[in-house]
Amino acid sequence: KDGAPIITFPEYAGFSDIPDEDFLNVVTYLTSIPSIGFIIIIDRRRDKWSAVKASLTRIGAFPGNLQLVFVLRPSRFIQRTIADIGIKLYRDDFKMKVPIIMLNSVSDLHGYIDKSQLTRELGGTLEYGHSQWIHHRTAIENFAMTVKTTAQMLQTFGTDLAETELPNDVQCTEELLSAHLKLAVKQGATLLTCIREPVTRSANSKLSPDELENVLDETEKAFDQFWTKHHLKLEQCLQLRHFEHDFREVKLVLDNLMEAQASFADLGDSVTRVEHFLKEQKQLEEKGQEPLEKAQSLALHGEQLIQNNHYAVDSIRPKCVELRRICDDFTNETKKKYDILGKSLELHKQLDKASQWCEAGIYLLASQAVDKCQSQEGAETALVEIEKFLVTAKEHQLSNPKEFYNQFDMILTPEIKANAQRILQKLEDVQEMFDKRQVSLKKLAAKQTRPVQPVAPHPESSPKRGSPKTTRPAGVGTPWTVRDLNSNTQEIVFFVSCVLSCAVGKHYNSPSFFSFSHIINELIETERVYVEELQSIIEGYASEMDNPSLVHLIPSALQNKKEVLFGNLPEIYEFHNRIFLKEIENCIENPELLARCFLKRKEDLQIYEKYCQNKPRSEALWRQCGDSVFFQECQRKLDHKLSLDAYLLKPVQRITKYQLLLKEMLKCSKNSEGTAELEEALATVLDIIKSVNDSMHQIAITGYEGDVSELGKLLMQGSFNVWTDHKKGHNKVKDLARFKPMQRHLFLYTKMLLFCKKREENTDGHEKTASYSFKNSLKMSTVGITENVKGDNKKFEIWYNGREEVYIIQASSVELKNTWISEIRKVLTGQLEACRGRTHRV
Repeated sequence: KDGAPIITFPEYAGFSDIPDEDFLNVVTYLTSIPSIGFIIIIDRRRDKWSAVKASLTRIGAFPGNLQLVFVLRPSRFIQRTIADIGIKLYRDDFKMKVPIIMLNSVSDLHGYIDKSQLTRELGGTLEYGHSQWIHHRTAIENFAMTVKTTAQMLQTFGTDLAETELPNDVQCTEELLSAHLKLAVKQGATLLTCIREPVTRSANSKLSPDELENVLDETEKAFDQFWTKHHLKLEQCLQLRHFEHDFREVKLVLDNLMEAQASFADLGDSVTRVEHFLKEQKQLEEKGQEPLEKAQSLALHGEQLIQNNHYAVDSIRPKCVELRRICDDFTNETKKKYDILGKSLELHKQLDKASQWCEAGIYLLASQAVDKCQSQEGAETALVEIEKFLVTAKEHQLSNPKEFYNQFDMILTPEIKANAQRILQKLEDVQEMFDKRQVSLKKLAAKQTRPVQPVAPHPESSPKRGSPKTTRPAGVGTPWTVRDLNSNTQEIVFFVSCVLSCAVGKHYNSPSFFSFSHIINELIETERVYVEELQSIIEGYASEMDNPSLVHLIPSALQNKKEVLFGNLPEIYEFHNRIFLKEIENCIENPELLARCFLKRKEDLQIYEKYCQNKPRSEALWRQCGDSVFFQECQRKLDHKLSLDAYLLKPVQRITKYQLLLKEMLKCSKNSEGTAELEEALATVLDIIKSVNDSMHQIAITGYEGDVSELGKLLMQGSFNVWTDHKKGHNKVKDLARFKPMQRHLFLYTKMLLFCKKREENTDGHEKTASYSFKNSLKMSTVGITENVKGDNKKFEIWYNGREEVYIIQASSVELKNTWISEIRKVLTGQLEACRGRTHRV
């Protein structure tokens, strides 16, 4: 009644029907279950006192917490009496501290325990079979072991899956996801087999449907929880790998777009060029539209993954930020490019309008014939024409220089600024011309002057042979001369002559224009051929020297001498192929840019100096190995008509070809816009050729004990007749030196002047090679110069130590003498300024 578990020992058993092992197992099992205590019922109605005594003795060692012991005493009178006496006598021997209640009948027991808690033998309703209970508990214990084993297998499987390293690419992630799905199915089948194994092994282990369903539900629930979590992680891993793959692809395209956009650094130097750049920028913007949309879409997808609690938030969020940053940068940079190019277009349009206004003004002034302006009516008509034209000035002129520079300051490169300054100056000059013309015409209109009759120019005023012919455009009046003008109009003469030459030279010389285009085409075509020839040399000869199949054909003297034979030819090829050819090809539509190509690449073209300095060494090596089978085989493969040495002359020939083409261009563009730049470009090429030529002579100097590279820049070199005069020398020697010239080759450096003797030697039957034996030197910091020597205008003096040593030098021409004197003066002036600077610092 108090809820304590009840243990019943039936009367007929006498414990003899219950094996000791089973009994102990049952007791051990029951006492292992937490409870408040146990109640034991001993049924000995048909037994003797000895059976009661034996039961009580064994119960004394019961390991659990006993509350009560009920004994149904023997029903026979004698045994009942003995039992009552025995209980009193042997109570202490039973070692029980709980009450022992002796009952005479089952009805007495019902007064203590409810029938529902008693079996049928004791008049109760509880269905209980001890053997059945033992088998049932055994099945439960076996099933518990199965559950435990299953749980351990499930835990091991989960651990293996959880510890599997996630792949870094899409394909491997998909393969892992598929493999884990298959493994999960297989593992589920294994677990089900383990659960059913006890049932198949023993009929006694058969579980009821409810028990089987319960354990399967629990196992399935545990596995589903784990697999759902693991499968979600695999799915998210696959999503991440797809995201990363798409990110790399989009990022590469965006980086290429940004790189292409960064290459648009040129602001253009004309309206046409700026419009071309705007068109390219528009094309780039259209090209980037799709990648930008993909990037925005991918960033949005990444944000959705983050919102869905993706495990790799720290990896996804920076990529989304990076995608949006690049998109914003491209958009902002595109807008900036449009703004700058738009500003550049506006600037060049203003410059073009101003230039066109100037040209129209110049043409207007040039078209006003002097003879018509001598009358009052003619002067007034000319004034009206000028005033009407000046009204358009505000529409077509640039603003004043300060406002102009403020307006376009952000895009004023040195080239654009120089061009703008030129046009601003041109505007100022044209305005001044109009002002002077107005003053003169107003004077003519104010008083009636004697008409001036046009006269033909005198023969002596005709152009000299070879000078450009002056052509008068249609509508231009009779040319003015000084003798045709009175004192009121002489100030216009110089202006009109300039106007005529400018208007005529630029617009009415179409044959020269076509010649100019022809020369540019020739330059470009020959440049392409030149690049192809350099490429054939490098690939057909230089690279073949590293070909293992041809190594046995290379002469021993040529081993490891590729740099000697070819010099810096690869460097020359790379410059022309990657840079120079492309730049001059751009001049097809803009011929006026050609001169700038040479001016811009002045420093790069110095690579020819290094090539030419190596040329003697290359030629010597070729003379030694040129007839080898190796070169013959290479020439055969290339199908070249000429041998390698002829192609190694190409760079020397090319640098001299440039000066010839530039000279022809100058002839065709005389007195036109761009002439000054062409002249400067020609001077640049000639300076390079001179530098190359000088360096070729310099490397042939022999006998000089010092380091030639420490003497400063080589400014001039050439051969002269030299007389010497030494105050301390013997008179006969002095006289002999005075009247007998020596042939000397002079090298003028910024720090030293070297006197050498030229020697020419034949080399193995080949042409003569020059060398220069060092004889004497003068420090430029201690020399003086006398520009003129009495009796010969081609001589000059260089003296040393207060004329202690005097060198009389005779040039081959007056022009050469003046050139040398000019260079020497520059060196001496530089020395003097340097000395003054040091003195000032002290």
